Amino acid sequence: MTGLEVLAVALGMRHGVDPDHLAAVDGLSRVRPSPFNGVLFAIGHGGLVTLLAFPAASLLKGLDLEAFHLPAFLLLLVAALNLYRLLKPAPAFSPRGLPLLNPLLLGVLFGLGFETASQLSALALSAELSPLRLGVLFTLGMLLVDGVDGLLASRLQNLARDSERARQASRFLGWAVVAVAFLLAAAELSALDLDAFALPLGLGLFGLLVSLRLYALRPA
Repeated sequence: MTGLEVLAVALGMRHGVDPDHLAAVDGLSRVRPSPFNGVLFAIGHGGLVTLLAFPAASLLKGLDLEAFHLPAFLLLLVAALNLYRLLKPAPAFSPRGLPLLNPLLLGVLFGLGFETASQLSALALSAELSPLRLGVLFTLGMLLVDGVDGLLASRLQNLARDSERARQASRFLGWAVVAVAFLLAAAELSALDLDAFALPLGLGLFGLLVSLRLYALRPA
């Protein structure tokens, strides 16, 4: 791989650790556990980045999609569902039927709003790499992070069915997801720039998930 190709993968990994990604994947895994949530989210998101890298997508890039604050409202939806599940562990309805909770679609929709530095930097590479190659490499980077995150979150929910320790860990993760999702949505809707805190917040959330997964595996 060339240096530019390695950079594209690295930018994908950096983008995958953005807190909005992790909050969405972790929150989604609490209401509809699947080991493929993170993978599908990354594929959907990476597919949109690939599309935007093509010159023919210049019209789409020119639209002010951020004005709709779509990812913020999606984060509010994820937070609300997790809050409902926390306050009422045996919900009267299943959120699986909600189309917006399809991880592939959710990944695409998230790509229409939060334009982080890593995503914009990746698009800038389209002048040096073919759009398709850029998209594949960027998506691969996201897959490495969001795929692992989704797998860990799903495994934690599966453990919670039979383990009180895992249930405690799952609830703690749920409250963390609610807090982070509400924080990010509020910041987006109020035009508050949290880019300086994005990486530590994302790494903190990912580290919390790993710690809770290890905690759930410890014998009582």
